[in-house]
Amino acid sequence: MFIHPSKLCSMRWLYIVLLFFSVSGFAQWKDFKLTSKGDTLNRIDMQGVKQGPWKHRIENNRGEPGYEEEGYYENNRKVGEWRIFSLMGDLVGIEHYKWGLKDGSCQYFSNQGELRLEQSWKAFNPDKEYDTLTIEDPDKFDSYRTVVVKNEGAAIRHGIWKYYDPSTGSLVRSERYTLGKLEEEAKTAAAPAEKKAVPKPKEVMDFEKKNSGKKKVRFKDGSTGG
Repeated sequence: MFIHPSKLCSMRWLYIVLLFFSVSGFAQWKDFKLTSKGDTLNRIDMQGVKQGPWKHRIENNRGEPGYEEEGYYENNRKVGEWRIFSLMGDLVGIEHYKWGLKDGSCQYFSNQGELRLEQSWKAFNPDKEYDTLTIEDPDKFDSYRTVVVKNEGAAIRHGIWKYYDPSTGSLVRSERYTLGKLEEEAKTAAAPAEKKAVPKPKEVMDFEKKNSGKKKVRFKDGSTGG
C-alpha cells in the first residue's frame, strides 16, 4: 500500500509528540509499575514519596493469611477508600483513610462475602499537636459539645462497632466508643443455628456483579487509572 511522503512525515511527528509526552509523564516518577493497560501504579515521586494509585501484596506468613490491598496515596499517606482482597481475589475488607489513618466506617467480610465486622474510627490531623472534635453531650438531650483532644499520632475508636455472625447475618454484639473509650456494650443473643438468606452488603454485591463470570486469579490487574 502506497503512503504519500507527506502523510509519512505527519505520522512520524505524531509519534514523536506522543513519545515525548509519554516519556515526560514517566520522568516525574522515581519509580513505578505499569499495568497491562499501560497505566502507572505504585508511583514514587522524585522526593521518594508515594503518590497516586497503589497496590500492596502481603504473602502468607506463619499461619496468617496473605492479602492484597489497593487504594490511593497522597504524600506518603493513605487517603480515601482502600479495598482488601484475599489472595484468591475475594473482597474481604473496605477501609477509609484520612491523613494516612483510618477514618469513618471500615467493613470486613468473609471469603463468601458475608459481613462480619463494622468499625468506626476517627483520624486526627497528624500535623497538629491538638485537634477538635464535636461529640454528644451526655448531660443534655440531643445536644453536642466541642472538645479539644491531644493528638497521639493515631486514629482512635469513635462510634459504634458491630460484630455479626457471618453464617446468619445476625448482629451478635455492638460496642459504642467515644474518643477511644468504651461507653456502652450491648450484647445481642445469637440467632438460631439455622441459616437464612441475608442480603450481602452493597459493596460486595457490586464487586461480585462486576467480576461475575471471570476466572479468579491470584494477582488482580489492579489498574486504577493513569
